[in-house]
Amino acid sequence: MNHPLLPNGIIVVNGPSRGGKSRWAEYLVRNQKNVTYVATSAIRTNDQAWEQRVRLHRERRPSHWQLIESGEKLSESIQCEDINQTLLIDALGGFTATLLNLNNPDWEKVSEELIRSLEARISPTVIVVEETGWGVVPATAIGGLFRDRQGLLAQQLEKLAIQSWLVVQGRALNLTQLGILVP
Repeated sequence: MNHPLLPNGIIVVNGPSRGGKSRWAEYLVRNQKNVTYVATSAIRTNDQAWEQRVRLHRERRPSHWQLIESGEKLSESIQCEDINQTLLIDALGGFTATLLNLNNPDWEKVSEELIRSLEARISPTVIVVEETGWGVVPATAIGGLFRDRQGLLAQQLEKLAIQSWLVVQGRALNLTQLGILVP
């Protein structure tokens, strides 16, 4: 398969859990000279399954990639990076989850700051976004809050994206070519 051209700007890679999003995002940036991998999830020392997933991600990454573990400080991490450096942000859900304690006005400020920091970038910025709307309706209020915030933020990012991918069952679909942005 030919490697897709990686344009400057925001590239969104979305899809369900275990669909291959991270592998596709890594594939998109693999030919870039300088890549910074931004990990957003909090450390879960008592979750062996999560630690296994993190280990697999770590093992797949080339050793020359830089790593930032941003957690809730995603915007600040983006702003500190060279605007000419390729970024791979994996994934938006870690950022959203760490800030569920914020009230709606504070969340809106934080997400607007994230959008501004992304808009200021020049080089390719690949953002992995976990699709939350296809699954079971969350049984808890916090689960519903995560789903709603994640979904709205994903739509905001999609409006800025120069390229968009849906990755399902190990297949990547170019939504930029196949779809029309909903007005």
